[in-house]
Amino acid sequence: MLALGIGAVGSFAWLAAQDLPRFTAIQPLTNKEVALSLSVSNGLAHRIDVSTNPAAWMPLVTLPGAMNSLRHTDSATPYLPQRLYRAEQLSGTNFLTGDHLVTTNGNVVFRPLYHASFVMSWNGRTIYNDPDSTANYQGLPKADLILISHDHGDHFDSGTINTLTNAGTQIVVPHYVYNNNLTPAQRAIAIALTNGVSTNVMDLTVEAIPAYNNNHPRGRGNSYVLTIGGKRIFTSGDTGDVAEMRALRDIDVAFVAMNLPFTMSTTNAASAVREFRPKVVYPYHYSPSTPTADLNDFKRRVGQDVGVEVRLRKWY
Repeated sequence: MLALGIGAVGSFAWLAAQDLPRFTAIQPLTNKEVALSLSVSNGLAHRIDVSTNPAAWMPLVTLPGAMNSLRHTDSATPYLPQRLYRAEQLSGTNFLTGDHLVTTNGNVVFRPLYHASFVMSWNGRTIYNDPDSTANYQGLPKADLILISHDHGDHFDSGTINTLTNAGTQIVVPHYVYNNNLTPAQRAIAIALTNGVSTNVMDLTVEAIPAYNNNHPRGRGNSYVLTIGGKRIFTSGDTGDVAEMRALRDIDVAFVAMNLPFTMSTTNAASAVREFRPKVVYPYHYSPSTPTADLNDFKRRVGQDVGVEVRLRKWY
């Protein structure tokens, strides 16, 4: 462990150290979130760990080391009485940078790629959500599991699936995609799920949730709930503000799309999130032309009174 940085919500301090990494600032913001700044060794990845008890730490985020300084905003602090931080330099390259979710069976790491595409790492497995032809997959591992929500080009690209596939890859798709969009070779490794059906694959459970609106006929696409090590992860795909999403419960992490007319307005997306109350929500699939306005409006509408942590990440 190199250079501890420790802060508590409300009052902050960090242990001075001559070796890198070290915290150069732990700054509370007006919305009660905390901005973290790190001085690091250029070219090396680093991880920030958090705790409310110095005897028990958990990973928060792994950051790439392309620069001499790193910054991260901790959006969980408005809901915590205390937060401690430390940072460590990581050796090797066999890990994914991104946000951590601690489960009873290893950590899930999330990294946004582009628009509706993101990648997850868990116990040496790599899971891609809606890989398309626009996202950058350079340096990322082949897929163990690929989730496809529907057939539109910003969620599905047959050539990209072939690029990410290896001998052990499995694909989960709606029946419509299975019947109309997959090649014979892709069908051989695919599991087709209708709305409301679930499957167990690679020690996790995938449940297909109805995803529909005026631009997406009911039954043609899926949202998904993944259960991994006791944690439930929801990815909406292209859906409207539907009752099935609002009825979700005990969601730990949600990826919620907002982009009219194809998904939801920021108003509807925030209203739905306030009802099903995931612990953490990532707004995604928003308009690249006005991302700041969309994200700020969504975050304001979700608010902090229902205990939902809104994480804003770079999708474009």
